[in-house]
Amino acid sequence: MITGRMTARMGFRFAQAVAGAAAICLANAAAAQGDAFPTKTVQFVVAYSPGTGADILARLLGPRLAERWKTSVVTENRVGATGTIASAVVAKAAPDGHTLLFIATSFGTTPALRRILPFDPVESFAPVALFATSGLGVVVHPQLPVKTLRDFINLAKRRPGELHYSSPGVGGPQHLSMELLKLETGINIVHVPYKGFAGAVADAMAGHVQAMVSALQSAHSHVSNGRLRMLAVMSGERSDAFPGVPTMKELGFPSLEIYTWYGAFAPAGTPASTVSRINSDINALLNLPEIRATMETMGMNPAGGPPDRLGNLVKSEVVRWKRVVAAAKIKAD
Repeated sequence: MITGRMTARMGFRFAQAVAGAAAICLANAAAAQGDAFPTKTVQFVVAYSPGTGADILARLLGPRLAERWKTSVVTENRVGATGTIASAVVAKAAPDGHTLLFIATSFGTTPALRRILPFDPVESFAPVALFATSGLGVVVHPQLPVKTLRDFINLAKRRPGELHYSSPGVGGPQHLSMELLKLETGINIVHVPYKGFAGAVADAMAGHVQAMVSALQSAHSHVSNGRLRMLAVMSGERSDAFPGVPTMKELGFPSLEIYTWYGAFAPAGTPASTVSRINSDINALLNLPEIRATMETMGMNPAGGPPDRLGNLVKSEVVRWKRVVAAAKIKAD
């Protein structure tokens, strides 16, 4: 005989079962939604102008990722404020993996100069993949009467305040690296910041400024065609792309060993399954011989690895560059 109390207990247990089943369904639906990536066009927001390292990587990987994902991949350059404009755009985008930030070392340097930013480099983003690392190089206009870095230093010392150097913007690795060179050598050359790499390198090639620090792959074509001359690379070893150019360590400046890096970020809150899918596909491409060969020819060292590799790098970079900015007494304009 079923009593009222037994009926109540059975109803309660039935409700519990229904609730549990509903929770499982919701969890599976959420997982499926993340695993369904992509469901529409994927946008790569590049923080710099065309021809820079991050832009080259976006356009190198984009078509191949589009084939894997069976959807369109578009690249948009959002230039300005040393990557801040593009970063702010992506930080506010829907956290579904369809909008990715392609950025480089300035992501870690900008917070050292600007205390107020429209995003937090750690909290506002989900790291996706570290593409590559690369060295930097000191380049000059070919008509400047110098053949070596020592020649350049001596010329700058004879003409204090008369020589100028360009950079893609205040606070980027190109700017900070040259300021460190100034500190190490005691030279006085004037910084001329631009809104992106294109203007900075154009005026260096035209001779309106005499020098600049550039990522190796960004300078490669301009050095190859004789429109710029590279005096030194800032990596620990000579670059395969510029085997005849000495390192800073060889020239007696070991503290000027500086690397740039390139990575992709999604907005914070992007499902872990989506981040994992994108990371896995990028790693697969970075392991392809033809992709590695192309990157190495341009002076890039393919990286890859889990998302945490990029996340931990950003955290350490923010700390490092804050120390550099304080030591060099650099302030944002």
